[in-house]
Amino acid sequence: MSDVDLDAEQYEKHREAGEILAEVRNEAAERVEVGASHLEIAEWAEERIRELGGQPAFPVNISIDEEAAHATPSVDDTTTFGEDMVNLDIGVHVDGWLADTAVTVDLSGNPELAEASEEALDAALDAVEPGVATGELGAIIEDVVDGYGYNPVVNLTGHGLGHWQQHTPPNIPNRAVEQSTELEVGDVVAIEPFATDGGGKVSEGSDEEIFALESEGSVRNRAARQALEQITEEFRTLPFATRWLDVNRAEMALRRLKRQDILHGYPVLKESEGCLVSQKEHTVIVTEDGCEVTTRL
Repeated sequence: MSDVDLDAEQYEKHREAGEILAEVRNEAAERVEVGASHLEIAEWAEERIRELGGQPAFPVNISIDEEAAHATPSVDDTTTFGEDMVNLDIGVHVDGWLADTAVTVDLSGNPELAEASEEALDAALDAVEPGVATGELGAIIEDVVDGYGYNPVVNLTGHGLGHWQQHTPPNIPNRAVEQSTELEVGDVVAIEPFATDGGGKVSEGSDEEIFALESEGSVRNRAARQALEQITEEFRTLPFATRWLDVNRAEMALRRLKRQDILHGYPVLKESEGCLVSQKEHTVIVTEDGCEVTTRL
C-alpha cells in the first residue's frame, strides 16, 4: 500500500471517528439533567461508541463547576447532577485514529459562560487555514472570551491528534502567544477553548481515575501483571479509567504500576473553588482552503 493510500485511509478513519463522536456527544448531552447519574451517562456513552463501530479514545470526562478536565466516574460512583455547569469531553478512535470533542451543558443558570467558549471556538474555526499561526488562533479565542467578560483558561490548550496518541504537537493556546506553530494541510487538531469566571488557571486536584501507559516494564504482583496485560492489549498508549479494568483490586494494581513509572495518572484539573468553567471542542482536518470539522453533524 502506498503512502497516498495510507493517508487516505487515515483520514477516512479520522472522519468515521468524528461522525460517531458527533452523534454520541449530542445524545449524551441530551441525557444530562438534574438527578441523572454521572456513571450511567459515562457508561452509556462509552457503550454507544462501541455500538456505532468505534472505541472510546479516553474515558468520558464529566467535569462539574470548577472542574475543567480529567474527571470521570469511579466504578461505584453514586454522584448525580445538580444545578451544575457540566462539561462533557468525549473521544473516539477507529483503529487508533482519533476524534475529540466537548460541549457544556449548563444546568447552573449561567448560559453566557457556555456561550463564551462556544463563540470562541466558532471564531477560531473560521480562521483555520494553512499557514495560520496557532498563537493567532489563541488571540482570537482570548478576544472572544474577554468580550464576554470572562477569562480563558491559559494553562490548557488544544492539541494535535496522532495515531494512538491523544495529545501531539502542535498545541493550540487559548490566549495570544508570541511563539507558535503554523498549521499545515493535513494537520489533524482539536481546538478547545475554556472560559471561566475565575482567574484563568487550573491546578491539580487530589482525585485521579484516569491513567495511561508511560513505559514498558515487568511486575511480579499478579493483579498488576493482569492489569498491565489488559492495558497494553486494549488501550495501548491511550488513557483509560480504573473502572475499565477487569482485574480484582484494580486500584492497588494501578498504584503498583504508577510506583514503577509504568503508568502515569491524570489528576482532575480545577479552577478555584466556587468558580465555573465552560468548554467547547471540535476536531478538524486542515485543508487547502480552510478546515473540515469532523465532529460536527
